[in-house]
Amino acid sequence: MIRLPPHAPGMRIGLFGGSFDPPHEGHAHVSQVALRRLALDRLWWLVTPGNPLKQTAGLASLAQRIAAARKLARDPRILVTGLEAEIGARYTADTLRFLHRRCPHVRFVWIMGADNLLQFDRWRDWEEIARTTPIAIVDRPGATFRAMSAKAAQRFSRARLPERAAPLLADAAPPAFVYLHAPRVAQSSTALRSAKLFAGAAALPPEQGGP
Repeated sequence: MIRLPPHAPGMRIGLFGGSFDPPHEGHAHVSQVALRRLALDRLWWLVTPGNPLKQTAGLASLAQRIAAARKLARDPRILVTGLEAEIGARYTADTLRFLHRRCPHVRFVWIMGADNLLQFDRWRDWEEIARTTPIAIVDRPGATFRAMSAKAAQRFSRARLPERAAPLLADAAPPAFVYLHAPRVAQSSTALRSAKLFAGAAALPPEQGGP
Protein backbone atom coordinates (compact mmCIF):
# COMPACT_ATOMS: atom_id res chain seq x y z
CA MET A 1 0.00 0.00 0.00
CA ILE A 2 1.32 3.41 -0.99
CA ARG A 3 1.48 5.75 1.99
CA LEU A 4 1.00 9.43 1.29
CA PRO A 5 1.99 12.24 3.64
CA PRO A 6 -0.86 13.27 5.96
CA HIS A 7 -3.68 15.02 4.13
CA ALA A 8 -7.41 15.62 4.40
CA PRO A 9 -10.25 16.82 2.15
CA GLY A 10 -10.18 20.56 1.65
CA MET A 11 -6.49 20.95 2.50
CA ARG A 12 -4.43 23.26 0.29
CA ILE A 13 -1.23 21.41 -0.54
CA GLY A 14 1.64 22.65 -2.68
CA LEU A 15 3.66 20.14 -4.71
CA PHE A 16 7.31 21.00 -5.31
CA GLY A 17 9.12 18.43 -7.43
CA GLY A 18 12.77 18.07 -8.26
CA SER A 19 15.93 16.01 -8.02
CA PHE A 20 17.11 17.86 -4.90
CA ASP A 21 20.68 16.90 -5.75
CA PRO A 22 21.58 18.48 -3.44
CA PRO A 23 18.77 20.34 -1.68
CA HIS A 24 19.73 23.92 -0.82
CA GLU A 25 18.46 27.18 0.64
CA GLY A 26 16.92 28.13 -2.69
CA HIS A 27 14.49 25.22 -2.31
CA ALA A 28 13.65 26.31 1.23
CA HIS A 29 13.18 29.93 0.11
CA VAL A 30 10.80 29.04 -2.74
CA SER A 31 8.86 26.85 -0.31
CA GLN A 32 8.46 29.61 2.25
CA VAL A 33 7.30 32.05 -0.43
CA ALA A 34 4.73 29.52 -1.65
CA LEU A 35 3.45 28.64 1.82
CA ARG A 36 2.99 32.28 2.77
CA ARG A 37 1.75 33.83 -0.45
CA LEU A 38 -0.54 30.97 -1.50
CA ALA A 39 -1.98 30.37 1.98
CA LEU A 40 -1.08 26.68 1.82
CA ASP A 41 -1.63 24.20 4.64
CA ARG A 42 1.23 21.92 3.61
CA LEU A 43 3.91 21.65 0.98
CA TRP A 44 5.24 18.30 -0.25
CA TRP A 45 8.74 18.02 -1.67
CA LEU A 46 8.52 15.30 -4.33
CA VAL A 47 12.06 13.96 -4.63
CA THR A 48 12.14 12.44 -8.10
CA PRO A 49 14.04 9.26 -9.02
CA GLY A 50 15.56 11.25 -11.91
CA ASN A 51 14.65 14.18 -14.15
CA PRO A 52 13.97 12.92 -17.72
CA LEU A 53 15.33 16.22 -19.09
CA LYS A 54 18.65 15.96 -17.25
CA GLN A 55 21.60 13.61 -17.16
CA THR A 56 21.31 11.21 -14.23
CA ALA A 57 24.92 9.99 -14.25
CA GLY A 58 26.39 10.67 -10.83
CA LEU A 59 22.97 11.34 -9.29
CA ALA A 60 23.00 10.65 -5.55
CA SER A 61 20.73 7.83 -4.44
CA LEU A 62 17.09 8.60 -3.74
CA ALA A 63 17.55 7.69 -0.07
CA GLN A 64 20.51 10.08 0.25
CA ARG A 65 18.62 12.94 -1.38
CA ILE A 66 15.51 12.38 0.73
CA ALA A 67 17.60 12.32 3.92
CA ALA A 68 19.39 15.55 2.94
CA ALA A 69 16.09 17.22 2.03
CA ARG A 70 14.58 16.32 5.39
CA LYS A 71 17.51 17.93 7.18
CA LEU A 72 16.96 21.13 5.23
CA ALA A 73 13.15 21.20 5.44
CA ARG A 74 12.92 22.55 8.97
CA ASP A 75 9.39 23.93 8.64
CA PRO A 76 6.95 21.28 9.96
CA ARG A 77 4.56 22.17 7.13
CA ILE A 78 7.09 20.88 4.58
CA LEU A 79 6.99 17.12 4.10
CA VAL A 80 9.56 15.24 2.02
CA THR A 81 8.45 12.17 0.07
CA GLY A 82 9.76 9.71 -2.51
CA LEU A 83 6.23 9.15 -3.76
CA GLU A 84 7.16 9.13 -7.44
CA ALA A 85 9.47 6.16 -7.01
CA GLU A 86 6.80 4.33 -5.01
CA ILE A 87 4.15 4.70 -7.70
CA GLY A 88 6.59 4.22 -10.58
CA ALA A 89 5.96 7.70 -11.99
CA ARG A 90 8.61 8.96 -14.39
CA TYR A 91 6.81 12.13 -15.38
CA THR A 92 5.05 14.89 -13.41
CA ALA A 93 1.84 14.30 -15.36
CA ASP A 94 1.75 10.70 -14.08
CA THR A 95 2.24 11.89 -10.50
CA LEU A 96 -0.56 14.43 -10.78
CA ARG A 97 -2.95 11.90 -12.31
CA PHE A 98 -2.30 9.59 -9.38
CA LEU A 99 -2.78 12.29 -6.76
CA HIS A 100 -5.96 13.69 -8.31
CA ARG A 101 -7.44 10.17 -8.38
CA ARG A 102 -6.26 9.25 -4.90
CA CYS A 103 -7.08 12.59 -3.24
CA PRO A 104 -9.93 14.13 -5.28
CA HIS A 105 -10.90 16.62 -2.58
CA VAL A 106 -7.42 17.97 -1.82
CA ARG A 107 -6.62 21.30 -3.46
CA PHE A 108 -3.21 20.70 -5.00
CA VAL A 109 -1.04 23.47 -6.45
CA TRP A 110 2.06 22.74 -8.51
CA ILE A 111 5.03 24.93 -7.52
CA MET A 112 7.89 25.67 -9.90
CA GLY A 113 10.72 28.14 -10.21
CA ALA A 114 10.58 30.58 -13.10
CA ASP A 115 13.63 28.90 -14.62
CA ASN A 116 11.57 25.73 -15.08
CA LEU A 117 8.79 27.66 -16.79
CA LEU A 118 11.21 28.40 -19.62
CA GLN A 119 11.33 24.69 -20.50
CA PHE A 120 7.88 23.65 -19.29
CA ASP A 121 6.70 23.01 -22.85
CA ARG A 122 9.25 20.18 -23.05
CA TRP A 123 7.58 18.31 -20.18
CA ARG A 124 5.48 15.26 -21.01
CA ASP A 125 1.77 16.26 -21.30
CA TRP A 126 2.51 19.78 -20.11
CA GLU A 127 -0.80 21.16 -21.39
CA GLU A 128 -2.67 18.50 -19.41
CA ILE A 129 -0.76 19.51 -16.29
CA ALA A 130 -1.82 23.13 -16.77
CA ARG A 131 -5.44 22.16 -17.40
CA THR A 132 -5.75 19.97 -14.32
CA THR A 133 -3.64 21.67 -11.66
CA PRO A 134 -3.22 25.34 -10.67
CA ILE A 135 0.43 26.42 -10.99
CA ALA A 136 2.45 28.91 -8.97
CA ILE A 137 5.66 30.22 -10.52
CA VAL A 138 8.21 31.72 -8.15
CA ASP A 139 10.72 34.24 -9.49
CA ARG A 140 14.28 32.95 -9.91
CA PRO A 141 17.53 34.72 -10.81
CA GLY A 142 18.04 34.99 -14.54
CA ALA A 143 14.43 34.21 -15.44
CA THR A 144 12.55 37.34 -14.38
CA PHE A 145 12.41 39.04 -17.77
CA ARG A 146 12.16 35.89 -19.89
CA ALA A 147 9.59 33.79 -18.07
CA MET A 148 6.45 35.45 -19.40
CA SER A 149 7.67 35.06 -22.98
CA ALA A 150 8.00 31.28 -22.53
CA LYS A 151 5.83 29.13 -24.78
CA ALA A 152 3.76 27.81 -21.87
CA ALA A 153 3.16 31.29 -20.46
CA GLN A 154 2.01 32.51 -23.86
CA ARG A 155 -0.19 29.46 -24.41
CA PHE A 156 -2.07 30.03 -21.13
CA SER A 157 -1.71 33.80 -20.87
CA ARG A 158 -5.46 34.25 -20.26
CA ALA A 159 -5.24 31.92 -17.25
CA ARG A 160 -2.82 34.19 -15.38
CA LEU A 161 -4.14 35.58 -12.11
CA PRO A 162 -2.93 38.92 -10.73
CA GLU A 163 -0.31 38.49 -8.04
CA ARG A 164 -2.62 39.93 -5.39
CA ALA A 165 -4.95 36.97 -6.04
CA ALA A 166 -2.27 34.41 -5.10
CA PRO A 167 -4.14 33.27 -1.94
CA LEU A 168 -7.07 32.27 -4.19
CA LEU A 169 -5.03 30.09 -6.57
CA ALA A 170 -5.69 26.79 -4.78
CA ASP A 171 -9.44 27.36 -5.21
CA ALA A 172 -9.23 28.43 -8.85
CA ALA A 173 -10.44 26.18 -11.64
CA PRO A 174 -7.47 25.28 -13.86
CA PRO A 175 -5.95 26.37 -16.06
CA ALA A 176 -4.83 29.04 -13.62
CA PHE A 177 -1.39 30.30 -12.71
CA VAL A 178 0.23 33.11 -10.80
CA TYR A 179 3.73 34.57 -10.98
CA LEU A 180 5.15 35.43 -7.58
CA HIS A 181 7.85 38.06 -7.28
CA ALA A 182 9.99 37.80 -4.16
CA PRO A 183 13.58 38.27 -3.01
CA ARG A 184 15.63 35.76 -4.97
CA VAL A 185 18.20 33.22 -3.81
CA ALA A 186 20.85 32.49 -6.42
CA GLN A 187 21.80 29.02 -5.19
CA SER A 188 21.20 26.11 -7.55
CA SER A 189 21.85 22.39 -7.32
CA THR A 190 23.84 22.48 -10.56
CA ALA A 191 26.20 25.15 -9.22
CA LEU A 192 26.63 23.33 -5.91
CA ARG A 193 27.48 20.06 -7.67
CA SER A 194 29.98 21.84 -9.91
CA ALA A 195 31.62 23.52 -6.90
CA LYS A 196 31.87 20.18 -5.13
CA LEU A 197 33.49 18.53 -8.15
CA PHE A 198 35.91 21.43 -8.51
CA ALA A 199 36.85 21.27 -4.83
CA GLY A 200 37.35 17.53 -5.08
CA ALA A 201 39.62 17.87 -8.13
CA ALA A 202 41.64 20.64 -6.43
CA ALA A 203 42.24 18.38 -3.45
CA LEU A 204 43.82 15.61 -5.54
CA PRO A 205 47.62 15.24 -5.23
CA PRO A 206 49.62 16.50 -8.22
CA GLU A 207 50.54 13.95 -10.86
CA GLN A 208 54.03 12.52 -10.48
CA GLY A 209 56.65 12.58 -13.22
CA GLY A 210 55.70 15.90 -14.74
CA PRO A 211 58.08 18.80 -15.43
